[in-house]
Amino acid sequence: MTETRIDRRFAALRHEGRPALVTFVMAGDPDHETSLAIVRALPAAGADVIEIGMPFSDPMADGPAIQMAGQRALLGGETLRKTLGLVRAFREGDRDTPIVLMGYYNPIYSMGSDRFLDEAKAAGVDGLIVVDLPPEADDELCLPAIERGLSFIRLATPTTDDKRLPAVLANTSGFVYYVSILGITGSASPDAVRVGGAVTRIKRHTILPVVVGFGVRTAAQAAALGREADGVVVGSAIVGAVAASLDAGGRATAGTVKAVTDLVADLAGGVRAARAEAAE
Repeated sequence: MTETRIDRRFAALRHEGRPALVTFVMAGDPDHETSLAIVRALPAAGADVIEIGMPFSDPMADGPAIQMAGQRALLGGETLRKTLGLVRAFREGDRDTPIVLMGYYNPIYSMGSDRFLDEAKAAGVDGLIVVDLPPEADDELCLPAIERGLSFIRLATPTTDDKRLPAVLANTSGFVYYVSILGITGSASPDAVRVGGAVTRIKRHTILPVVVGFGVRTAAQAAALGREADGVVVGSAIVGAVAASLDAGGRATAGTVKAVTDLVADLAGGVRAARAEAAE
């Protein structure tokens, strides 16, 4: 597989000596145009990699904040095709920031895997995280994605032992996403010491960057995990900032985009401080 935007971004960050801030937002939350404005504003706020959620009616791995974001998006008429259009619109002004689509297989299957992969690649998507497709189903989507130059990013969890880990990593590319807690997104806070041990263990099996997500809400948490990993993912806190900015009818306000960018800028400061402190 040829070098991707994801590869280039992590190489640049290694050169800078700092971890990545990976931000998750839900496509279409609270409406398509506002979510596009949010995505466009994320790089300047400090996001290094952007994960965009593909809304789905039964998001089994997601906590209440992301579930509600997906419901708002679906009620607003967001579809997988519109989400791909959002990526295309973002690429008109940004050719460098890596974009990863994250979600579940059902909408992709309904669209048709080959059509989805071709349109995702043409839109400017760099990678996929499809949480309900195990390595045993790699022929279904993972290998065809890799053939098209799309990274297929796997989740490793606290229960992924050394026996299972090689299967998880076999066709993984881009980076490894370590789920720092047991349970759904946003349900608890990660323990940096335990995460550090897990990252070290995973790195014995792969040369890929390891990023840590689930439960990261503050700049201090991002800094603590950034000392242990190659990147930190923040999702529930960001979609929570969107929700808190909406009016009584659930519509975007003049402060919605700023609510997200202010939080991301704070988180970016924490991530950037992580390695600066370690270097002292």
